[in-house]
Amino acid sequence: MALLECKNLCVGYGSKIVQENLNFSVEKGDYFFIIGENGSGKSTLMKTLLGFIKPLDGSIEYSSEWNRKGIGYLPQASEIQKTFPATVWEIVISGCQSSLGLFPFYKKSAVLNARKNMERLGIQNFAKKGFKELSGGQQQRVLLARTLCAASSVLVLDEPAKGFDSEITETMYKLVYELNKDGMTVITISHDLDAASEYGNKILKLGKSWEITFNGGKND
Repeated sequence: MALLECKNLCVGYGSKIVQENLNFSVEKGDYFFIIGENGSGKSTLMKTLLGFIKPLDGSIEYSSEWNRKGIGYLPQASEIQKTFPATVWEIVISGCQSSLGLFPFYKKSAVLNARKNMERLGIQNFAKKGFKELSGGQQQRVLLARTLCAASSVLVLDEPAKGFDSEITETMYKLVYELNKDGMTVITISHDLDAASEYGNKILKLGKSWEITFNGGKND
């Protein structure tokens, strides 16, 4: 089942075209990689899919299961985020804000969800620590846990392993792969063709031209 389908999609800013005539779909359960060099339009495409910017031409058709409230979006980490003055628990639970409604307190279900995601990512022992005290890899796990609190069906990740060494990068991709195996649809921007080939079942390569390839993803 297609969660979204792009038809002759043209993306860019203002009158500047970055990519055009894109035709692809993201199916429920996909681990979909968007790869390419800097300036190839990866982030522009992702922001267009998320509705942050409008297509310059063409169309994106969404299924009823593509629900903005069920999407967890993890942008590239900024330097400001790395020094944010909050505890790990405060950051993770903030991903549940959409569940607050008219009430100023988190429901029990939100607290349980935050705890579950912290355990999932192995950061439950960091709950009371200051976020800025953690290593880069630990911080990224915290931000991913926060994103999971906001996601019920789709994870959208922009360079989740950027700037990390090979060990942390491998760990991050394995974590996301396990989430995908558990039923989460994942759309990931990456420079890493090796990771895309190992874990993704669809790879959209952007450049002067574009192509989409299919594989079976990681063999267990």
